[in-house]
Amino acid sequence: MEALRPLDDAADRVIGVGADDEPGYDVIPSTVGGGPERRSWRGRGRKRKRGVAFWLAVFWLLVVAFCAVAAEWLPLPDPNRPDVLDRLEGFSAEHPLGADPLGRDQLSRVIHGARVSLVVSVSAVTIGLIVGGTIGTAVGYLRGRSERVVMAIVDVIAAFPALILLLAVLAFIGRSLTIISLLIGALSIPIYTRVARANTLSIAQREFVHAAHTLGAKRSRILFREILPNVVPPVAAFALVAMGLVIVVEGSLALLGLSVPPPDPTWGGMIANGKPHLEEAAHVALVPSAAMFLTVLSLNFVGDVLRRSLDVRDANL
Repeated sequence: MEALRPLDDAADRVIGVGADDEPGYDVIPSTVGGGPERRSWRGRGRKRKRGVAFWLAVFWLLVVAFCAVAAEWLPLPDPNRPDVLDRLEGFSAEHPLGADPLGRDQLSRVIHGARVSLVVSVSAVTIGLIVGGTIGTAVGYLRGRSERVVMAIVDVIAAFPALILLLAVLAFIGRSLTIISLLIGALSIPIYTRVARANTLSIAQREFVHAAHTLGAKRSRILFREILPNVVPPVAAFALVAMGLVIVVEGSLALLGLSVPPPDPTWGGMIANGKPHLEEAAHVALVPSAAMFLTVLSLNFVGDVLRRSLDVRDANL
């Protein structure tokens, strides 16, 4: 029994949602007499409702990803090369986004700083998604004593102040991109565990799962063929929103001087460098702030739109 059965023929689409429908599906009566009902994912019909703002957010995220990947090959000046003559220079042909207190090109540093934000956010979210999503799906389906033990551990970890732990570990071990990514990813595991468990609990009560049990399907087959395909999309949509939070966390660490060591550029570090010069050269702090703001806003907006279209349920968190 397939978990996702998209509609192939849209000509006979007649939408009617019942109380006992599968999550996120619309009932499509067959035009063939006496034929079985077919179902389609609701997000397919909602694509037409995504406005210009959604696609602008997607475009901005693609631009940021391209800049982070291709920063070394773009025709930009060295982001770490100082020039005292250009110190705090405003917008100009030579420096389209101005120069920082050491005369370094702001545009080049913003683009290279996107790499740090992208690497940390993608790495941390991937760790949390794989580890936390796997644990949450497993305990949400198996239930019993294992669920109680795992969720008790998750609650204890989630109750611990994450920022204090980050500061303590980074101060003791040292700063590097790998350590920051691993620490933030490990601290995000409880969140993904709870989200995956909540969605698994909801999906496990649906009729198609009970039907698979009745037909004698193995638990492993039900988990991988019926439940997992329905849990992955909403958890992945939540991961987009979480990426924005990770970028903010990394920026906060950079403001405190605990992110990637200088002179490598980071958005948070650029904001910290520009803070003493807000009165004479506000662009030094405003340019990286705008880049971080637009990226986090786009991730939240796209993630929220996808979450609604995938019909994520917040119950049982």
